[in-house]
Amino acid sequence: MKFDVDLFVIGAGSGGVRAARIAAGHGARVAIAEEYRVGGTCVVRGCVPKKLLVVGAHFAQDLDDAPRFGWRVEAARFDWPTLRDHVLAEVDRLSRLYQSTLDFHGVETIRGRAVLAGPHRVRVGGREITARHVLVATGATPQVPDVPGAELGITSNEVFHLPDLPARVAIVGGGYIACEFAGIFHELGADVVQVLRGPRLLKGWEPALADRLLSLCVARGIEVRLNAAPLRLEPCGRGVRLHLAHGPPVEADLLLWATGRIPKTQGLGLEALGVARGPRGGIIVDDRSTTNLPWLHAVGDVTDRIQLTPVAIREGHALADRLFGGVDRPVDYRFVPSAVFSNPPLASVGLTEPEARDRLGGVRIHTADFRPLKNVLAGREERALFKLVVDAATDRVVGAHLIGPDAPEILQALAIAVRAGITKAELDATVALHPTMAEELVLMR
Repeated sequence: MKFDVDLFVIGAGSGGVRAARIAAGHGARVAIAEEYRVGGTCVVRGCVPKKLLVVGAHFAQDLDDAPRFGWRVEAARFDWPTLRDHVLAEVDRLSRLYQSTLDFHGVETIRGRAVLAGPHRVRVGGREITARHVLVATGATPQVPDVPGAELGITSNEVFHLPDLPARVAIVGGGYIACEFAGIFHELGADVVQVLRGPRLLKGWEPALADRLLSLCVARGIEVRLNAAPLRLEPCGRGVRLHLAHGPPVEADLLLWATGRIPKTQGLGLEALGVARGPRGGIIVDDRSTTNLPWLHAVGDVTDRIQLTPVAIREGHALADRLFGGVDRPVDYRFVPSAVFSNPPLASVGLTEPEARDRLGGVRIHTADFRPLKNVLAGREERALFKLVVDAATDRVVGAHLIGPDAPEILQALAIAVRAGITKAELDATVALHPTMAEELVLMR
């Protein structure tokens, strides 16, 4: 059978664009369809704009600390539209760069929603294209609780476009998105209430770090409601009122639903083709990102494996290499680092202490609990916490977990060592770089 293209990609996010670019570089004929904006969640309304808001918001703390360092900052004030518009301008620039990459490699970009029309066939609008291989890289979408009045709240998709900065913000959720925006809005001066259905922040993270973040958030003035499931949302003046299963209702000018993200698989035509999917709708694939149909593949958040942009990029790259470059290199999901850009940020790689005890049995735990030098001079009592999880049988470091200023920057380098199999003895033998926070990693005894 003669096909119009060798690879058709549905979704021009990080994973889809990488797969398209690499496949085209191997000489494949490639087309990619995007119904919203080239760049995907990470570039357009996720990691990048959120991190820029984190950076912008943190100036509030730096300005507050400045007098202790001898600086007098008079009449400082914050202007939300300025930060918002500069962030959106950067999003525009990055989206154009992604498009330029596709154009440079000869990838045809088709604007519109693509659906699977049959084996090896994709329909976009009134156009039907045949493809030797089809890749679904549609990502994930915010999940909103099924409660009355839910439409009165917003999700992370809309939060970057707010016309004004709300004075009172309610955030429902205990995951990384909820924690990050709680820190952003609080630093920008809003009164923040964070509502959790369960008993703790950041389920699945190292418990010691999650507990430390909770205590620091509360100490800073963020109100955290635990075990408080949302029941209904209703208008209240110019804002909203959230009723909870336990405790008094929460009134706010803005409510942000941050209750997780689910694979974006609805309306793609998967059911008619018999494509296997998981309990949350994610497309089930093998370790080479191929579905139960040999011509259909999926990478990134839509597979519901690890919802991280660098993972999607690696999956897309590996798939394109295998299909068109003659290189079969499965993605290694061990020791994938991750971060929460809360205030302060968290970073982690490898096994948590509970996971290690369950899988390995004998473990040793090493911690460093200290005040960063900047906090000392600023008069802040906030402490950083570094934790290493060590396999007692081999002395290998199998987990590293940090909370404190610049934790993600420190963790990225440490993740290389952990993946390479570094032992605690090798860390101990490394000379400290003083005075730094990172030196605590080689000083734990």
